[in-house]
Amino acid sequence: MAALIEAIEIKRKSYFEYENAPYNCLDVEVSKPTARGGQTLVRIKMRNLLTRAVFDRTFKAGEKFGDPDLVKAPATFLYGDADGSHFMDQANFETMTLTADMLGDERLLLVDNLEVQIQKYNGNPIAVMFPPHVEMTVTSAEGAVRGDTSSGSVTKLAVLETGMEVRVPLFIKEGEKIKVHTDTLEFAGRA
Repeated sequence: MAALIEAIEIKRKSYFEYENAPYNCLDVEVSKPTARGGQTLVRIKMRNLLTRAVFDRTFKAGEKFGDPDLVKAPATFLYGDADGSHFMDQANFETMTLTADMLGDERLLLVDNLEVQIQKYNGNPIAVMFPPHVEMTVTSAEGAVRGDTSSGSVTKLAVLETGMEVRVPLFIKEGEKIKVHTDTLEFAGRA
């Protein structure tokens, strides 16, 4: 039998199973009782890893949750089409597909041969875990206009090879490779 996790033991970024679905804890707040005989309550901001929905729930400190059957598998992005984004599992060389709904806006980070971790729940792929930065090529960038820096605007809009739009410094030109933070989807520097 899998180990059970008490609500009071759940920390930020930990995983647990609630109502037969895997969840990721985004934030946790413990409220201790002020009156005698009161119960300690744990408020958890959690994300359902299957539906990507985020919500808050309050649990009693002693409530128990299962440990989800989550596995990370190294994979390489192959291509995207109408069915979704296709990855090759580096362990057994099988192709895994994640739909656009599963990826959301993160699909704009997928460039050819990008090495990622695929998160599987009960053997089925459910999410992609990206490296901290992704290198991408700038396909078009606005020209810098004289006076931009004096007005306080030291960035311009650039379109990357996947169609993603990012604010970049004025010195970045078309055709340059840049790094993009995978958490914030912001410019991180030249590649």
